[in-house]
Amino acid sequence: MDSIFFEQLELPAARYNLDVGSASHAEQTGRIMAGVEKVLMDERPEVVLVQGDTNTVLAGALAASKLHIKVGHVEAGLRSYDRTMPEEINRVVADHIRPSSPATPLWILSIRTWRLPSGR
Repeated sequence: MDSIFFEQLELPAARYNLDVGSASHAEQTGRIMAGVEKVLMDERPEVVLVQGDTNTVLAGALAASKLHIKVGHVEAGLRSYDRTMPEEINRVVADHIRPSSPATPLWILSIRTWRLPSGR
């Protein structure tokens, strides 16, 4: 499905396509994590920036963290605080993996809600 966006927006082809497809949350996240790990081991980045609240964000953050690569997480700001939503779980875990983030008001509120130390 992503090919239509590349075509319509006239973007260059992606360097990597994990071709994971649909599956359960666990299976999809596991496949993505394994694929991302291979890419990270080949590319050796200093930092990985993940954006959003998808299973790809969770898998990318986990893979980078386990390879001792710094992780940054950017999110548009939606916080439901509803742990029954898979997206909220992905956001929370990705936020907890990253060592620091710009101190936006929403981020500071999240830290207070999670009872994290403010210097984190």
